[in-house]
Formats: sequence, C-alpha cells, structure tokens
Amino acid sequence: MFGSILTIGAMLGAATSGLITDTFGRKGAMRMSASFCITGWLAVYFSMGALLLDMGRFFTGYGIGIFSYVVLVFIAEIAPKSIRGGLTTLNQLMIVSGSSVAFLLGTVVTWRTLALTGLVPCIVLLIGLVFIPESPRWLAKVGREKEFEVALRRLQGKDADVSKEATEFQINIETLQSLPKAKMSDLFQSKYIRSLIIGVGLMVFQQFGGINGIGFYVSETFVSAGLSSSKIGTIAYACIQVFPITIVGAVLMDKSGRRPVLMVSASGTFLGCFLTGTSFFLMSNAMLLDWAPVLAVGGVLIYVASFSIGMGAVPWVIMSEIFPLNVKGVAGSLVVLVNWLGAWAVSYTFNFLMSWSPTGTFSIYAGFSAMTILFVAKIVPETKGKTLEEIQACINS
Repeated sequence: MFGSILTIGAMLGAATSGLITDTFGRKGAMRMSASFCITGWLAVYFSMGALLLDMGRFFTGYGIGIFSYVVLVFIAEIAPKSIRGGLTTLNQLMIVSGSSVAFLLGTVVTWRTLALTGLVPCIVLLIGLVFIPESPRWLAKVGREKEFEVALRRLQGKDADVSKEATEFQINIETLQSLPKAKMSDLFQSKYIRSLIIGVGLMVFQQFGGINGIGFYVSETFVSAGLSSSKIGTIAYACIQVFPITIVGAVLMDKSGRRPVLMVSASGTFLGCFLTGTSFFLMSNAMLLDWAPVLAVGGVLIYVASFSIGMGAVPWVIMSEIFPLNVKGVAGSLVVLVNWLGAWAVSYTFNFLMSWSPTGTFSIYAGFSAMTILFVAKIVPETKGKTLEEIQACINS
C-alpha cells in the first residue's frame, strides 16, 4: 500500500497539471511542483508514524504528477525540432539517474537520510528557474508580447533574427485563440481523437508492460527467483538503466526516429519478461535450478535496458508533440492521469499477481509488450524532424 500512495498523489497531480500549467505558466507550475516535493520529503524525514509517512509520500507524488507533464511540455515548446527528442530523453536520463542514485544510496544510508537527499534536486530546480526564460509559446498565448520576444531571443541568441518565428507563433496563437476554450469532452471530436488514441494508448502500454511493479519490487523478485542476495542484482539494475542505454536512446530517437526505437524497445521488454517468466517456471517445476536465478536476473536486466532505450522516454516525447496548444492542457492532464493510474494499478497489483503466479505475471507483461509493437506499427506516426505545427497538421490530414 505504501508503495502505491505516491502514484495516487501523482494521479491527482496529473489531473490538475494542465490547468496549473496553463494558469501559472510552465515555470510557475515547476515552482509549485518543487514546493510540494519539498513538503513531502520533509514530512517523510520528520515522521514518527504511518500518517506523516503516507502524507509525505502523497505530497511528493502530487508534485511528481505535475512535473511529469509540465517539464516535457516546456522542453517541447522551447527546443529546436532537430534536437527536441534528444532533449526530452535527457529528461528521462535525469529521472533514471536519480532513481539509480536513490537505489545505490539506499544500500548505505538510512531511509531518513535518503529522504533528505530528495530535497537537493528540488532546491537546485528552484534556483535554476531564476535563470531560464518562460516558454515563448505560453507567453504569446496569454498575450505577453514583450516578454514573448525577450524569451525567444534569450533562447535563440541575442543576435538571432527571431522575427520569422515570432510571426509564425503569433499567427498560430491567434488561430487558436479564435477557438472556444477546450473542455475534456472536446478531445473526443474527430479532429483530436487520433491524437488522444495515440497519447493514451502509448501510456497504457508503457505502464501495463509492468515497469513500476518490476522496478518497485526488483529486490523481492530476485530473491523469489532464488538469488541468495538481492544487493548485486539491485545495483546492476540501478546502473544499467542509466549508462549507456538511455544515452543511446536519446541519440537514436532523433537519428532513427520515434517509431523504430519504440518497436525495438518493446521487443526487448517482451524478451526480458519471457526470460524472467521462464525462470520462475523452471523454479516451480524444479528444473535447471542452478540456471533459474541467472535467467531471472538476465531477464530483468534485459527488460530495464530495453525499457530505458525507448519505452521510458518516447511515449512522453510523443505526448508533448501531438496535441495543439488550445487542447494541450486538458489533453495532457488526461494522458498523464492515465499514465499514473496505470502506474498505481501495476504497483498495487504486482505482489498479488506474484502470489498468484510469477510465471503468469511476467506472461501478462510480455503480452502487453507484444501488443505495443502492433500498436506502434499501425497507429503511431513518425514525428522526427517536424515542428509541433507540422506534426499536428500531419495527424489531422
């Protein structure tokens, strides 16, 4: 239950992320998120019982839920199209780096000390936000024209000619502002429905491939598979998801495209789940007992390496690219909510499923990975090398 409280907070954060981001701006939303995370970590550190622990976990989750939307939107809106995918994957690299550092620190420090380390990135972010400009697209949308041009010039260089891009932004903003304010029900109109299916579908397949169950309970999984000590496997898990796998994914995304990276990644997660499920099958039937733990560790490491190369970052990249600015707030909230709902469902049910059948659990996750390949091949468009406006025009054509 404690492991899933964070995802409950994240679901609420996701549900409000679009409204907060559109109302307070991209930087304002990040400041608010950091404040909730700081409150949450301090509550965990000072807790003397379950109530404050749970509240801290919830507040941290709420901040993360907003972060998971606003950071990607901000990157997509300020980045040149040639490096947009790589920069968004850099965000994923920082996430898995933080996760890995937490895994490693957790083996040598107490949980209270670990909670204090969570304050560091929040404080660094709050300081860093002082030195970066707001999203020009958001500034144009809310009519702050002078700040819009200043922000655009800061992003592209003091001597850069931003007049052409500024004119294009203004035309698109004026077109969007002529439309009525978007509601959740508007997403089901024919002009938005394909984008909605792509965004929601990718998040469903990302989460129901099992990443949060496997990640949250990796130590227990290794022990269940017969490994005498989970520490070596956990350290290997923490290291392999960062270097060089996520970096390779960042490079490939803007070189080979989003679709190929997604399909290769999903194929790898299928293989990892198949191998891990096979190891539990061998264990339950007392077959090749010396090899079963090796197969389990190998399967989990293949899974996390494959996930890190594509399925971790690419769905978020595509989510930030496919929705027009006038519905981006409500659409983003819905898509991120679906993601965190899936994360909660997987983390909450993982132990129950493992008690039922470890082989069956990993077979279910393998099935979702196989369906991901088909979904990407049939539904998901390539967005590499296109502006946000070109992507939306392509989807609607």
